Amino acid sequence: MTAPDPTPQPHLKIRLRAFLESEAAGGILLMLASALALIVANSPLATDYFHLLHVELGPLSLHGWINDALMAVFFLLVGLEIKAEVTEGQLASWSQRRLPVIAAASGMAVPALVYLAIAGTTPGLSRGWAIPAATDIAFAMGLLGLLGKRAPASLKLLLTTIAIVDDMGAVLIIAVAYTAKLNLMALLGAGIALVCMYALGRAGVKRLAPYLVLGVLLWLAVYASGVHATIAGVATAMMIPRAAAHRLEHALNPWVAFGIVPLFGFANAGVSLAGMGPEILLAPLPLGVALGLFLGKQIGVFGSIWLAVKTGIAPRPRARWRQIYGMALLAGIGFTMSLFIGGLAFPGDATLGDEVKIGVLAGSILSALAGYLLLRSTSTATTSTANPPSDSNAPTQPVDVQP
Repeated sequence: MTAPDPTPQPHLKIRLRAFLESEAAGGILLMLASALALIVANSPLATDYFHLLHVELGPLSLHGWINDALMAVFFLLVGLEIKAEVTEGQLASWSQRRLPVIAAASGMAVPALVYLAIAGTTPGLSRGWAIPAATDIAFAMGLLGLLGKRAPASLKLLLTTIAIVDDMGAVLIIAVAYTAKLNLMALLGAGIALVCMYALGRAGVKRLAPYLVLGVLLWLAVYASGVHATIAGVATAMMIPRAAAHRLEHALNPWVAFGIVPLFGFANAGVSLAGMGPEILLAPLPLGVALGLFLGKQIGVFGSIWLAVKTGIAPRPRARWRQIYGMALLAGIGFTMSLFIGGLAFPGDATLGDEVKIGVLAGSILSALAGYLLLRSTSTATTSTANPPSDSNAPTQPVDVQP
């Protein structure tokens, strides 16, 4: 019996290729925007930069509109990507989910444990345990894009699927761990908006406009409820019918990759280093975040993949172990989501907020440099395929061309 062809359908290939390309380009723009923010925050323009972020525009400051409103659109796209992968993509079956779920779960748990071991004993800092738990897919894919053929497609696909599962965990963490006092009436309103969207879907409504209008109402209700408003973006994505979801994902992708994410980086990466010495990196909070990202992620992601392969739980990806380790290092780029969670963990505390930024920048830069240099120095030869096993349902195991 011939083994089933695991190759994604052509339209999924096209969608995945477009997604990876835009994420890579958007990631490079994110790097530039974040570097610009750091430069501006330590230049004569610093006062204007920080003042601009705190300008009140109606009910929110400019910073608030970016982090609460525009990031809800970012999370809407995240939700659409999760839905697409779970229903028809690389997470559609348990055999496909197994390795990314294991790697992502371990890649969130180990960084949190590293953080708690370093900063958790300091009063008030344990709330930051989730800061190093998430991976910034835009930043990581930007670096993989720069590597060209030295980063095989299988590696990009694995990192993408791990990051998508990672995003699921981050959304759950935000909803559960960083929720303030609940406004039950607002939650009721959010529930009504969700029920209305569900009813539209059951009625076969495929026009986007009704879902988007209800999504805005859902955002307002969730914002008032005490649950972080960006969760409304993910919830809305889950309710949009598949056909409409594809159209919306395609429309949102460039706006998020080239607009919202770089703008978020520019608004959140700026930290004044005036009066700070290298010793700030040894303070519990920045050290816990930096080592959680740099050490915790690589240990969690690579270690769990190695164990899963060696124990036969999942087949090894079509890449050399050296390349898989380089990918695990890149998973330590927490940036966007880490900065976002840091703002939720220590709201209103400028000192701790700056320490979070320093830790996130240090850990992400270390992970980016180490992963990039390792993959850059690796031969473009990847894997060859061994003879397929007699069991037609068993996955083909790759073997190294070089040690």
